[in-house]
Amino acid sequence: MNQAQQLSDVSTLRERARHNVENGAVTEGYSADRETVLRLLNESLATELVCVLRYKRHYYMATGLKASVAASEFLEHAQQEAEHADLLAERIVQLGGEPEFNPDTLSRNSHAQYVAGNTLKEMVYEDLVAERIAIDSYREIIQYIGEDDPTTRRIFETILAQEEEHADDMADILNDL
Repeated sequence: MNQAQQLSDVSTLRERARHNVENGAVTEGYSADRETVLRLLNESLATELVCVLRYKRHYYMATGLKASVAASEFLEHAQQEAEHADLLAERIVQLGGEPEFNPDTLSRNSHAQYVAGNTLKEMVYEDLVAERIAIDSYREIIQYIGEDDPTTRRIFETILAQEEEHADDMADILNDL
């Protein structure tokens, strides 16, 4: 701990907790730019939802000799991306925001694109590209947030680790096609 930083005494903590109690989890100690964090969370939510839809399409459209391995990965990744979306939406609400689920804005707000792909190889390639976009995007968000919002940073760190696994899975499948 930084020696210049002092811990608050119990009575100060109790007193601060009573101010702006309607803000829920957002206390006076929250130092991030909440509006920017909410925008980043909603963009990431859109990214995850677009990825769910693309992976689901690929799951149903995968054909060919090696399709069963890829299809099972597509389905697993779709489920995990949906879990990521849930984590992000929950955090948005905790910070007093509203998660954006409007289908008309998802593609516009998503960092990754929805590219269908016609062949199994194209599908895997597009999923790998999307995972790489998410990896870079989430890494930048983690660096931007820094110590200002450790809870949101940890959520992104957890998601980032799984996105890196997804990219590794897609790269392995792509190399086998």
